[in-house]
Formats: sequence, C-alpha cells, structure tokens
Amino acid sequence: MDIREYINLCRVKRNNMSEAELARRTGQTPQNLNNKYKRNTFKVSELEKIASALDAELKIQFIDNETGEPII
Repeated sequence: MDIREYINLCRVKRNNMSEAELARRTGQTPQNLNNKYKRNTFKVSELEKIASALDAELKIQFIDNETGEPII
C-alpha cells in the first residue's frame, strides 16, 4: 500500500472526507495535494498536517524484523 492509498482509507473512515476538503484543511490546493500523491513526495511535516486534519496522530517507527519491537 502506498501513502495515497493509506491517506484515502483514512479519509473514508473520517466521514468520507473529500480530497478537496483534506487539501483545504492542510492549507494547500487540491491540485497541489494531487501532485504530491502522484509523485509520492510528502514531507513529514506535511503528513503531520494531514494527520491533524484527520483528527489523528502521526506515528512513524522502524520495527525490528526479528523481534517485532521498535528499534528506538
């Protein structure tokens, strides 16, 4: 699953929020958001804004393959 698919799943779970509404809530145009989807060029700060717009928290972790535990 790529980031666009994941964000879209989250949007659907959040009252079926449109891409245009998500763009508005993150302070960008729908065209700009769509371009980021196509290029898969999201900065962590942008993902944090998307999480906030979805009333969620962004967590990024590297998980050890052997233990299943976070590395840090």
